Amino acid sequence: MAHVTAAPSHHQVLIVGGGTAGITVAARLRRAGVRDIALLEPSETHWYQPLWTLVGGGQAPLRASLRTEAEVIPPGVRWLRERAAAVDPTARTVTTATGRVLSYGRLVLAPGLELDWDGVPGLAEALGHHGVSSNYRPDLAPLTWDLIRRMRRGTALFTMPSGPVKCGGAPQKIAYLAADHWRKRGVLDSIRIVLVLPEPAMFKVPVFDRALTETARRYGIEVRLSSEMTSLDGAAREAVITDHTTGEAETLRYDLLHAVPPQRAPRWLADGPLADPNSPHGYVASDRGTLQHPEFPEVFVLGDVAHLPTSKTGAAIRKQAPVVVTNLLAGLRGRPATARYHGYTSCPLVTARHKMLLAEFDYDLRPTPSIPFIDTTRERTDMWFLKRYGLPQLYFKGMLKGLA
Repeated sequence: MAHVTAAPSHHQVLIVGGGTAGITVAARLRRAGVRDIALLEPSETHWYQPLWTLVGGGQAPLRASLRTEAEVIPPGVRWLRERAAAVDPTARTVTTATGRVLSYGRLVLAPGLELDWDGVPGLAEALGHHGVSSNYRPDLAPLTWDLIRRMRRGTALFTMPSGPVKCGGAPQKIAYLAADHWRKRGVLDSIRIVLVLPEPAMFKVPVFDRALTETARRYGIEVRLSSEMTSLDGAAREAVITDHTTGEAETLRYDLLHAVPPQRAPRWLADGPLADPNSPHGYVASDRGTLQHPEFPEVFVLGDVAHLPTSKTGAAIRKQAPVVVTNLLAGLRGRPATARYHGYTSCPLVTARHKMLLAEFDYDLRPTPSIPFIDTTRERTDMWFLKRYGLPQLYFKGMLKGLA
């Protein structure tokens, strides 16, 4: 009988998080020949989250966004099915929820963020009942479509919280998909649509702000800028919307509510030594170019947990991962970190059932289109097919294999 040994407690590279960022980095490191990689991830399911908007809009089945975690872990990477609970960058250790202490040569932090459903009083209790749903939870995305499909008249409310959220366009996209469905069904005139956004503009990049303002106007959507849902009474179907410019609060009765929760870094990081003191949500400090922690260069930070002045998207991770891997390998060879991330991110903005804009930009909010000869600032059908069919393939067969 083979002698079974406990998993070693030291690893050359320890990756925290088996989502988009963690798996992509692990796959690229394996391709570069790194042998001793451990990946800490408690979940047995791996989700392709960008598809959830289309699930909520009735355009994709939930199962298309799902794989088992075992399927996506690169061969040769040791999977530790545990949750991280603390990090000590001075001792170079991570402690798991079961109390196991793991030490590392290099640490890659990619645990994602946490959805703070309790951040809006009344939201957690109302979720899944009384016409309240959210595409930010996979089990609720099909409910969103159910509510949209059944609605014939009344008020539909779509909200977005202040602070960074993953996929900043998602809170708007579902409003446009719903409006397009109601238009096709001939009931749009009987439905009042209110879109509540915390920012002073619909989108940070002017060319896309103009396009989305026109989209909202076309559907007759009431857009409340610099505003946010501050509390909710699910049983009464009433939401309090606060205008941050005037401080005025209005109680709005709704028939359908799609709510996006406030978001923050996992508590163990937010309360730990790696959090950026300039981040009110506890996100981790990361050099905006090299993606290393400013005080602990052997710690790399990418994905949603990184405090970077760019949108939290899978497209951003696709550009961050090669930078992390190049700089991590350079460090292992005693060389300086020379690769730089320039803040590229992209947000596929679905504006109708088969129409999409592709917003691509960098740290300076300059549009940085990646597809030559195509004007992605205009609504296009081919862009919608790219989102529905092309990008999931690129994700599972390219990114997660370290190839794209």
